[in-house]
Amino acid sequence: MAKFRREDALDYHAQGRPGKIEVIPTKPYSTQRDLTLAYSPGVAEPCLEIEKNPEDVYKYTAKGNLVAVISNGTAVLGLGDIGALASKPVMEGKGLLFKIFADIDVFDIEIDTKDIDEFVKTVKNIAPTFGGINLEDIKAPECFEIERRLKEELNIPLMHDDQHGTAIISAAGLINAVELSGKKLDEVRLVINGAGASAISCAKMYIAVGVKKENILMFDSKGLIHKNRTDLDQYKQFFASDRTEIASLEEGMKGADVFVGLSKGNILNQDMVKGMAKNCIVFALANPTPEISYEEAIASRPDIIVATGRSDHPNQVNNVLGFPFIFRGAMDVRATGINEAMKLAATKAIAELAKQDVPDYVNLAYGSKNLSFGPDYIIPKPIDNRLISEVSAAVAKAAIDSGIAQRKIADWDAYKAELENRLGKDNKLMRSLANKAKSNPKRVVFAEADTYKILKAAQVVRDEGIAKPILLGNREKINSIAAENHIDLSDMTIIDPLIEEESSRNEFGDILWKKRQRRGLTQYDARKQMRERNYFGAMMVETGLADAMISGLTRKYGQPIKPALEVIGVQAGVSRVAGLYMMMTKKGPYFFADTTMNADPTSQELADIAVLTANAVKQFNITPRIAMLSYSNFGSSGGEVPDKVSEAVRILHNNYPGLIVDGDIQANFAINNSLLKEQFPFSTLVDKDVNTFIFPNLAAGNIAYKLMQELGGAEAIGPVLIGLNKPVHVLQLGSSVREIVNMIIIAVVDAQNKK
Repeated sequence: MAKFRREDALDYHAQGRPGKIEVIPTKPYSTQRDLTLAYSPGVAEPCLEIEKNPEDVYKYTAKGNLVAVISNGTAVLGLGDIGALASKPVMEGKGLLFKIFADIDVFDIEIDTKDIDEFVKTVKNIAPTFGGINLEDIKAPECFEIERRLKEELNIPLMHDDQHGTAIISAAGLINAVELSGKKLDEVRLVINGAGASAISCAKMYIAVGVKKENILMFDSKGLIHKNRTDLDQYKQFFASDRTEIASLEEGMKGADVFVGLSKGNILNQDMVKGMAKNCIVFALANPTPEISYEEAIASRPDIIVATGRSDHPNQVNNVLGFPFIFRGAMDVRATGINEAMKLAATKAIAELAKQDVPDYVNLAYGSKNLSFGPDYIIPKPIDNRLISEVSAAVAKAAIDSGIAQRKIADWDAYKAELENRLGKDNKLMRSLANKAKSNPKRVVFAEADTYKILKAAQVVRDEGIAKPILLGNREKINSIAAENHIDLSDMTIIDPLIEEESSRNEFGDILWKKRQRRGLTQYDARKQMRERNYFGAMMVETGLADAMISGLTRKYGQPIKPALEVIGVQAGVSRVAGLYMMMTKKGPYFFADTTMNADPTSQELADIAVLTANAVKQFNITPRIAMLSYSNFGSSGGEVPDKVSEAVRILHNNYPGLIVDGDIQANFAINNSLLKEQFPFSTLVDKDVNTFIFPNLAAGNIAYKLMQELGGAEAIGPVLIGLNKPVHVLQLGSSVREIVNMIIIAVVDAQNKK
């Protein structure tokens, strides 16, 4: 579970444009004609068409891809009844998840009433705006009545995610866990602790997948829900047990096959788990503190399968596995609701996906080579891109088969392909790399630790388990900056090479002297250089006292590189280092090289840069498809640049026949496959979706990435220094904290790979 500080959370929401979502036009608006068509008088035409045929609203407006996330703030996360206004950040966050996971647009709506009639009336009156409605954070039992009435009165997909989201995901995990335990769903005895909206919906879904109602014991804050109790509402009465003799949760747990916690932390102990049946299953889903910690549960017995709501342990029951894709499928077929068949289809699709081979990028993200169906993998990971195609398609098909779809799908393969291509891939790579970094955090030494941004970034990566920071700089200054800005430096090593570590300086200096004594460096000068933090930090990496180094925030780019080259040197078989930028766009990541190091490379040097870049891209589990850029297309224009690029391509084709590379080629032809296919069908890049670009000189690469960053809205991550024997990465002058954190993630993954 990622740690954060109160100030960080507040800054995240407040800095720049307040909040987390915005509305962006989808049509041109730059000319008077555009505005005439967008509004008056042109907008009258679609209005008249919709008046004649209301279904045309899906043709001419955004309704079909727009969901309302609606709450009255009466049960917000673990915060309780904090009111409609205070719930808005959560609703915006839900909107963000809809967008990034399923490309669904959202308006968040906070309704300031606790009255059921007024709430239902308000939602009903605004419903024509939306293609779907996600009810959120409404307390029980009111939420049951609100959802029931709105489902009866509206004809668009509607779901209270707090009820059904956890039910769908946990039921998928239950199906797989019971199978792995060697038992049958209709035979397992199941204990549920908690009787709120989520617990009741979970129990109903468990019955839908095969658990027998009479085998469920449900506990609320007053104990077992049984038939002799007179304080039960209609929803709890449905689960009232005949077992009136059971006085406590501990008694109910004896011999149980499954425990599902939807209550509060630390109410389960190891003795209670030990008293469960053989091959037991524990879903401790209270967040952030489970009913029993994962570590305690696993330690209690070897034959247990455990799931929690936390991301830092296997088998996370996370609603994001469900709601974006359920609404996506329901809205794509214009379903008039979300019925039980659709929820069951989502449950089974999620369960089945966990049994399929895990993609390499998921393994990469979680630092594994062999994630596979088993006790530690009963539910897919949230970053699994197949969720949108598998779950959404299953939901859409269930809507059609159950008769509530208003639109049919003729070609299911085409629909799945459309779903897969629907999402931008701009942030998936960094999420995967961050997860990989967390799987085996490395020691990262910071040569400029006496700056606020470095200290803040160090705190972030320490708190999130990405890296173990080592801070170089004046100890008094570092502590002063930290205290002034409320930065916690606990567990971080601070070293001042200028006045401390004399023995290390001398030892490091002697190592450097031996490396460079035949290049005019004296022992005295070598030892003296170790007072400079870039040399000292690089030598820590070289001698294994650190795994990677970050520098360059306050100095010109070349200054930290010289110590790295002299101390660490280049990889075997590499003649030079190069600078690589990862440009994160909605179409996915693009890799630009060389952007920082080689001013005017020769043909051979261009080929070397291409090979270095290809190897770096492969480390991110991406197949490099390389365009060698020029102002010419395959010799269409003469000149020094096209000639050297063409020669570099010839070298690559001869020496690296397995590499997907071609040129010389102009950038627009490299990116636009239709254009390339039409004009140059012989190119090896046809139908290859180019993702890597090698520029003919430093000026071209540097200008291109900066233009794309500022005008194209791409996020630039880098420069990643490639070709060194060990990880040293140099920041852009004045990098933001976010950019520094991204570079640290790259450095940690680089160190993992080099190990």
